[in-house]
Amino acid sequence: MQEYNNDYYLAQILQQNMRYTEETGKTKKCLTHTFGCQMNERDSEILFGFLTQMGYERTDREEEADLILLNTCCIREKAESKVLSELGELRRYKQKNPDMIIGVCGCMVQQEGMVNTIRSSAPHVNLIFGTHNLHELPRFIYEIYTTGEKQIEVLEKETGVHEGLPRHREYPFKALVNIIYGCNNFCTYCIVPYVRGRERSRKMEDILQEVRGLVADGVVEITLLGQNVNSYGLDLKDGTNFAGLLQELDKIEGLRRIRYMTSHPKDVNEELVKVIAASQKVCHHFHLPIQSGSTAILKQMNRKYSKEDYLAMVELIRRYVPDATITTDIIVGFPGETEEDFQETLDVVRTVKFDNAFSFIYSKRTGTPAAKFADAVTLEEKKERLQRLNDTLAEISKGINDHLQDTDMEVLVEGPSKNNPEMLCGRTDGNKTVIFLGSPDLIGQIVKVHITEAQTWILKGTLL
Repeated sequence: MQEYNNDYYLAQILQQNMRYTEETGKTKKCLTHTFGCQMNERDSEILFGFLTQMGYERTDREEEADLILLNTCCIREKAESKVLSELGELRRYKQKNPDMIIGVCGCMVQQEGMVNTIRSSAPHVNLIFGTHNLHELPRFIYEIYTTGEKQIEVLEKETGVHEGLPRHREYPFKALVNIIYGCNNFCTYCIVPYVRGRERSRKMEDILQEVRGLVADGVVEITLLGQNVNSYGLDLKDGTNFAGLLQELDKIEGLRRIRYMTSHPKDVNEELVKVIAASQKVCHHFHLPIQSGSTAILKQMNRKYSKEDYLAMVELIRRYVPDATITTDIIVGFPGETEEDFQETLDVVRTVKFDNAFSFIYSKRTGTPAAKFADAVTLEEKKERLQRLNDTLAEISKGINDHLQDTDMEVLVEGPSKNNPEMLCGRTDGNKTVIFLGSPDLIGQIVKVHITEAQTWILKGTLL
């Protein structure tokens, strides 16, 4: 594990920003746009942590920002298109404020040829860096400040695990905690191993120390992050594993809930399920991306399990954790998927009875093996299958939620409802969204709510 010393760069930038404030009466402002998964959200917490140490103040208005960072995703083409479109919009702000720093970082820029694409389509961008040198943001900004030159540095290989990085959390009562970086699975459709690198686990004691500090700071719920949390510790080769980490985290006084994202079905085993069943704090929510219910398609995807393997794993979970909430990811229209293959997916959906699912039409990612597969499935067929899948998922979710009506559930209050700010919104142990009327001072607390109305994707209730 490594620590990267940014003290010199941070001090120099802070001094310059303070001098700017003395001369103008204004504070340098920054804005970060985050695209993609919770790993990117956690990276943005680090980026903003650095910016805070440099003396920047957060703003939500692009026109008043002195520094804008786009932390990007490349899982789907749509995410890339959004970033390139956003960069085009930022050109006019750069013209009005030539000293503005516009940066692009994250997964998207790790792809071959993407740096040149950004440089040619958005020459006003003056900072580009990737996933492997996120910790060097202070140096990049220092170089721009002192030389006025663009800073472009995308490393091809991972650089290990860097501890001691700052963070600025969005919520005082819950936190994201990285436990493993990278991925070794190489699913044929997925770009992640190429942009995030090989698996690197943090030392258990570093994770425990971080969580203890978070709990001391008022955090009651943590979400452990990794492209495949079930692989945690295997690269350390000292007997450390994910089940053991959960057991140690379960002992931390004051911590109320432990979540994790994401699990790979091939690595779920009886030891892990037993640990979760026995835990007082690990939530009974299993997010297990199946991607397809067809064993033939799963083989093409290099998922390393069959339909039967997956169903056996679900049976194992139901045996030890009867109240488990199970959610999943499903890709529709993978190259070569036949109607029979799709029916296999629907069969798994009906058998497992997923509480929820993230469902997508297959998105071709250049640089992955699947990008070269012959694809006879038309876009119209893909859209039609996705609609059938979503209709089936909705019917099942509504049926499950109906059984929760007139029950009492513990809910961590997360804030006002997005659709009705007069209501509060929170999540159950099983990750169900609950809307109810209550005082804002309940935010961050775990309260009991009586469920009065079950809808397809949310529950409504009354505070007890």
